[in-house]
Amino acid sequence: MKSTQKLRQMMSQGLVVAPFCMNAYHAKTAQLVGHKAIYMTGFGTAAERGYPDVGLLTQTEMVQNAKYIINSVDLPVICDADTGYGGVINVVRTVREYEAVGAASVHLEDQVFPKKCGFMAGKDVIPMEEHVQKIKAALDARDDKDFVIIARTDALASGGWEEAVRRCHAYMEAGADVVFVDGIRTMKDLEDYAQKLKDLPRLLLSGFLPATIKEVADMGFKIMFPGGTINVVFRAVKKAFEELMEKGIISTELRGTGHEEIFKMLGLPAIYEMEKKYVITSVKA
Repeated sequence: MKSTQKLRQMMSQGLVVAPFCMNAYHAKTAQLVGHKAIYMTGFGTAAERGYPDVGLLTQTEMVQNAKYIINSVDLPVICDADTGYGGVINVVRTVREYEAVGAASVHLEDQVFPKKCGFMAGKDVIPMEEHVQKIKAALDARDDKDFVIIARTDALASGGWEEAVRRCHAYMEAGADVVFVDGIRTMKDLEDYAQKLKDLPRLLLSGFLPATIKEVADMGFKIMFPGGTINVVFRAVKKAFEELMEKGIISTELRGTGHEEIFKMLGLPAIYEMEKKYVITSVKA
């Protein structure tokens, strides 16, 4: 079954939980513990390259990271495609590029370019009619009709719920598979989101909300991006570097005692087997 079909099947059965992953290493770790889907975060992709998420990365850089992640796991991968990296015609190429590397889904947002992370100040949105055309172009561009197109709106911050709801309905009417209101900051926001758009398939980026997977599932959401993993990575690595500066060594509690589990996760045993299989037994001059 193709990853696009897997994702649609999972959506039909309940809530799809796709944790934030910055890279293939994190994706393999998520798969190791049993997660069934992955979200390639744009914030994390930018951060890993030393930039804030303010539209500085190119489509090529984003698709390349998606390719590494997708090749590293046997799971559907949902990818951040920002604004489509330009106008309507750019969206066509963006969808084709993500589909070509094996993504199961992308989300396209209605921000003015250069965009900003959904939780940053200073966001603005393009006219609703322009994003409707972007969604239509994305749908026409996909070869696989199971490829999931998610329409994201950032209008909540600037236009409130009335504008966000209006846009979500317009994007669904244009053919989007799922809608995504970004900037949900409080449990009240979450409750409003679930109620005001209860008739539409919805995605939640949970950020730092104290909402469990079960609670989100009970509200009828189709996809959930649990936030916080980027902060976990930052705090853990920062702590290790602080210990190294202060004590001259990273504690066993933080670093463990070996690499065996990591070697296994990365597929080293399979490499050893290939070395045995393809060994050169003799070389003649």
